[in-house]
Amino acid sequence: MIIVVPALISALLLAFWELWVRARDVKEYLLPAPSAVLRVLADEPGRFAEAAYLSLQAAIGGLIIASLGAFILGTAMAHSRVLERSIYPPALALKVTPIVAVVPLFTIWFGFGLMPRVLIAAMITFFPMLVNTVIGLRSVDPRAHDFLRALNASRWQIFWHLRVPSSLPYVFAGLRISVPLSLIGAVVAEFLSGSAGMGQLILIANGDFDTPALFGAVFVLAGLGIVLTATVALIERKYLFWHDSSLGA
Repeated sequence: MIIVVPALISALLLAFWELWVRARDVKEYLLPAPSAVLRVLADEPGRFAEAAYLSLQAAIGGLIIASLGAFILGTAMAHSRVLERSIYPPALALKVTPIVAVVPLFTIWFGFGLMPRVLIAAMITFFPMLVNTVIGLRSVDPRAHDFLRALNASRWQIFWHLRVPSSLPYVFAGLRISVPLSLIGAVVAEFLSGSAGMGQLILIANGDFDTPALFGAVFVLAGLGIVLTATVALIERKYLFWHDSSLGA
């Protein structure tokens, strides 16, 4: 039912879209029918697959870097209010910095390859991962903490056996937010840096007034976001079977 219901709703929406476009005789350059979009995807699968791979590579690379950096800094912040007050303002400044202002700089510094796209994806996903990690590491059961202290557990043992498991629901919540953001960051970087990928494919389709290809790129990006989010959800359910969020899913 988890897959069937959304698939059925999506099929109904696509069918309504198809019928509405045909009934109103909407011009293809304004709004193509889903059948036209699927035809473009079927005619040029290699083009879309290559662009999707490049964008996915940048998105996942940025997400990994952001997650690792957020966990390291979040651990330090969770154990020290001084470090939290020192790190939080620069992290917030990074969050509110417009991406469009940073991409040209990254392109100048790191060239037109994969690195600037990965860094932009990391930049846009870092803050939600950091905040969720800090909250998660601090959201421990006081009774469990006191029990481990009574057993003379070391700070490392308390961290590994209590704080890390307690933080996982928050970390996975941050990943659910960050996965689509990483794709957005990669595509925006491709818009502005001239790199290959879904961003450039969209720009080329827009310049050629190739609306079916434009919608095809949107479909592919939506599919990538759904697959990545579903993957995170499956991993979450596997490792958080004991948590209320998984029990209620």
